[in-house]
Amino acid sequence: MMRGINRQSIFEDDEDYSRFLQTLQNYKEKSGYEIYAYCLMGNHVHLLLKVGKEPLEQIMRRICGSYVYWYNVKYERIGNLFQDRFKSEAVENDGYFLTVLRYIHQNPLKAGMVNSVEDYRWSSLAEYMKRPKVVDVSFVLKLFDDKREKAVELIIQFCKVVNDDQCLEMERKHLLSDQEARQVIKKVCQIEPPSELQKLDKVNRNQYLKELKENRLSIRQIERLTGINRGIVLKA
Repeated sequence: MMRGINRQSIFEDDEDYSRFLQTLQNYKEKSGYEIYAYCLMGNHVHLLLKVGKEPLEQIMRRICGSYVYWYNVKYERIGNLFQDRFKSEAVENDGYFLTVLRYIHQNPLKAGMVNSVEDYRWSSLAEYMKRPKVVDVSFVLKLFDDKREKAVELIIQFCKVVNDDQCLEMERKHLLSDQEARQVIKKVCQIEPPSELQKLDKVNRNQYLKELKENRLSIRQIERLTGINRGIVLKA
């Protein structure tokens, strides 16, 4: 995962997104890596890749260095674009591999940018559905089904499953205890007990749910304390 310095945008228009994907493609053979998933957001990038001939640090230096040089020329700027060093973690089994795959593809959905995972233009799910350009799709497809059409259908279904997955995060958040969470709900929503949130009209309820998530309550915690369905909490 890479984030723009000071959370600034690293993609301003379609050309920028396309250029980053082209950069990923350009270094695949030289560095020997395989890409299984990506999601390009406004100010950060998620990648799921398998290291090949070169170590991860060198791969990321190539990708970031090339893109930043191009970006700086285009926008007549100098200096860093990405925040510090990239963040990474090892994926060591198929179960967690699929969790990360779904987590990456659900980023635009959880950010409220689209209504369905397959609607986002700049994630690798589009390459599974259509013609692959950057992604090495064979490995993932075989995890779901031997027949491509069936595998694609199952991948989309899998990526639509409502969940509270927490994979690699740029900033680890300290989650509140239930007792602390109840006090936050009381303060933010002006209600007690938390289950009273169910009785509010949809607009006010969803606004409060959004504020509770911004106040470090997890989706599962909000669901548990308020009794509101996880899907509603997730979409708020």
